[in-house]
Amino acid sequence: MTKNLLSSAVFAGLIAGLIAALLQFVFVIPLLLEGELYESGQRVHFLVDGMTQSEKGGPGLGNEWGRHLMTVAFNVVTYTGYGLLLVAAMGFARERTGLQITVQNGLIWGLCGFIAVQLAPAMGLPPELPGTPAAEVAPRQVWWIGTILATAIGLALIAFGRGVLVHAVALLLILMPHLFGAPHLDTYFGIAPPELSAEFATISLGVAAVGWCLLGYFSAYFLARGED
Repeated sequence: MTKNLLSSAVFAGLIAGLIAALLQFVFVIPLLLEGELYESGQRVHFLVDGMTQSEKGGPGLGNEWGRHLMTVAFNVVTYTGYGLLLVAAMGFARERTGLQITVQNGLIWGLCGFIAVQLAPAMGLPPELPGTPAAEVAPRQVWWIGTILATAIGLALIAFGRGVLVHAVALLLILMPHLFGAPHLDTYFGIAPPELSAEFATISLGVAAVGWCLLGYFSAYFLARGED
């Protein structure tokens, strides 16, 4: 049983991590590298001939192969870690409730993981381009971790809890971090074009959603296959 959980998480994390890395190279990293041009001062927004505009376009991926390999490795390790948590949750739910794990509901597991770990925290602390000034790290980390835990517990109560009261508590848990609010600066200090920041945040979340859905699908696939 434990061996099946571990192997399922590793295989699913490897596949999801590699595909997520590929999508990042195509959609996310060009925006990240473009943002670094503003961070380094090679480009300056709002100061081109007195106009509120600046050049558009990334510098290309270049030949920083060490950095790119680190991106691939980071994705594989991260998604494998998420996969371990996901298959553990699947196994626990199956043991306690008798829920059958299939690739269909594996997608739902993955989507819920995305909501808890990526989407809910991003509502207060969206993905930011390099060099974007922000509040101190420690309060943001506390809020981020608290939001993940509250959202994950809330989603579990909605999925497996019974009764209106339990579901009401679950919704309150999910909303609580956002009612308190994430730590932010009192003023805006963005150095990159707001359009670039918005595109980066949106596409980053889109790629993460795909990665999590793949992780849920393949976690369920390998978990079910290992028991045949």
